[in-house]
Amino acid sequence: MRAIWSGSIGFGLVNIPVRLFSAVQDSTLDLHMLDKNGHAGIRYARINSDTGKEVPWANIVKGFKYNDEYVVLTDDDFEKVSPKKSKMIDISEFAKEEDIDTTFYDTPYYLEPTKGGEKAYVLLREALKQSGKVAIGEYIMRTKENLCLLKPQDDMLLLLKIRYAEEIRNYEDLNIPKDITVKPAELKMAQALINQLTPKKFSMGKYKDTYDDELMKIIEAKAKGKKITAPKFKLVHNKSKDMMEQLKASLDTGTRKKAS
Repeated sequence: MRAIWSGSIGFGLVNIPVRLFSAVQDSTLDLHMLDKNGHAGIRYARINSDTGKEVPWANIVKGFKYNDEYVVLTDDDFEKVSPKKSKMIDISEFAKEEDIDTTFYDTPYYLEPTKGGEKAYVLLREALKQSGKVAIGEYIMRTKENLCLLKPQDDMLLLLKIRYAEEIRNYEDLNIPKDITVKPAELKMAQALINQLTPKKFSMGKYKDTYDDELMKIIEAKAKGKKITAPKFKLVHNKSKDMMEQLKASLDTGTRKKAS
């Protein structure tokens, strides 16, 4: 793996030198955009809106429109915003993980200690384990300030990028039911269905992205000149509007699946 950021974790007066690695990878098929006529590849060009000519990367800069004029920003300008956060994950406080709504969760990253930071890394990891808390911090990467939490995961410290409250949309405009009541018997039946579908031991590993596998079968078949027949599927809605009947039918279906 290739590190995408390097710096330090600021834990009080202790600095822990670390490298940051992406914890996720793209598992989708690499599909290319082609011209329908001749199947030539499509490429994106950076076009000057005044001249209509393509602009090389070396001539592209970033700017902000201010009073109808562009203010051009350099790498040094971005560094000047907060030199500390550009080089350090600054821990500001600690919290219980359950106090952070999962709506705020964004992207996971792995943290690896660099030379000289191993002991302090382990110290922070073990302290978090014993406290049952996560660290909240901020850092700057790719010209953007990021909010994050650090948590122990096995022998590693995981950095989970989280969103700022201002990034979360208000849902008040949505038509969410608030004054509907459910019968105790319906609730009991729904709980029974939940229990039926709850395994003794949950594992994320059982879930696989099968879409690309199925798509690959179609690609291979088309490459061999075979005719593809789409499987038929029809969404069938339950004719009964009685909630108890629908729940009972769901329980019966689950029981039959377990028996088969």
